[in-house]
Parts: sequence; C-alpha cells; structure tokens
Amino acid sequence: MSVFDFIFMALPVVFLISSVLIAVRAVSLGKNRKRTMLMQLASFAAVFAICMVCPFAVSAATGDPGAAAAAAGGADGMAFIGAAAATGLSCIGGGIAVGNAAPAAIGATSEDPKAFGKAIIFVALGEGIALYGMLISIMILSKIG
Repeated sequence: MSVFDFIFMALPVVFLISSVLIAVRAVSLGKNRKRTMLMQLASFAAVFAICMVCPFAVSAATGDPGAAAAAAGGADGMAFIGAAAATGLSCIGGGIAVGNAAPAAIGATSEDPKAFGKAIIFVALGEGIALYGMLISIMILSKIG
C-alpha cells in the first residue's frame, strides 16, 4: 500500500472529523443550529458521493478486462448500501414518530384511562415504519446471490 492510497483513504475521514469540529465550534459561538445541521448533512452527502463515484470512475478510466467482475461486485455493494439505507432511514423515521406519539399517548392516558387502546395504536404505527424498512432490507438481501 502506497502513501497515496493511505492519503486517499484517510481524506474522507479527516474531512468529516473537521466538519464536525467546525460545526461544534459554530454552535458554541451561537450560530444558527439549523443552518449548522444542514451544513453537516451537506458535507456528509458530498463525502458519500465522492466515495461512491470515485471507484466507478477509476475502474472505467483504466479499462481493465476485470471491469465486468468489478461492476458485478459494485452491484452487490450497492444492494448492501440500499439495504442499509432502507433500514437506517426507516428506523430514524420510526424513532421520530414514536418520540412524538409516546408522550402524547401517555398524556392522553393520564387524563382518560379509557384512551389507552387508541393511544397505543398510534405508537405502534410509528414502530411499524421501522419494521417495513427492515422487511425491504430483507427483500433486497435475499436477491443477492
């Protein structure tokens, strides 16, 4: 492994760490939290796009005969990324839904104990989002050889 390989592997990590440090400093100085969070998401998306595009561009530019095998491996890799994204994003959405519905359900139950059945259904609907994401992930992973 050459020095250039090490630099290219460490560069995204260094970029993300510096982005986090800049965001923490901005929030501690009283900058807008929403804008700082959007900048964090944009920097993560940029690093993700660069890390996804560069290997495909290098394999296409070299034109080596193993490009078909690399493309097949890339398809499996993309399937793994899709499964991870389906599970991760659905769990984040389910967590947000349960985080908003559970306190409301507790408040409704404390005022009227008969409302427990109706309130728990809304909490379970939020958890169902995560289960659907996991189901999609299982379906994606079952298609991989």
